[in-house]
Amino acid sequence: MTEASIRNKPGMASVKDMPLLQDGPPPGGFAPVRFARRIPNKGPSAVAIFLTTFGVFSWGMYQVGKGNKIRRDSEMRTWEIKEEKYAARRAILPMLQAEEDERFVKEWKKYLEEEARIMKDVPGWKVGENVYNSGKWMPPATGELRPDIW
Repeated sequence: MTEASIRNKPGMASVKDMPLLQDGPPPGGFAPVRFARRIPNKGPSAVAIFLTTFGVFSWGMYQVGKGNKIRRDSEMRTWEIKEEKYAARRAILPMLQAEEDERFVKEWKKYLEEEARIMKDVPGWKVGENVYNSGKWMPPATGELRPDIW
């Protein structure tokens, strides 16, 4: 639309000569604007959270007290409990060591295969030979054989 059709005046006129045309609200006014914070009430209340936390804490402290009472009133003294724990560890140690040795041998074989593949073009290289020549075998300090990282 042109100024002429909007202001009902032919051609261009000076701004001062044009009648005042201003936007206004629609009849009856605009709808009210919601500006207040309306946070939805979701989840448990603060009181419920506090009471639940207090209940869980109280139950945990009751369990601790029960354990302390059993430990204090038992016929076994503290050193007897420790000795029993150490005896159990000593009993299972050979099995754990055997598992670790088995894992080590598998990884060592993989490592030697990888070393043979990498050093195949080096004349005089002996796979698996210690480069330090100390005469003593020492397991790797890392506890893990990882040729991809070395």
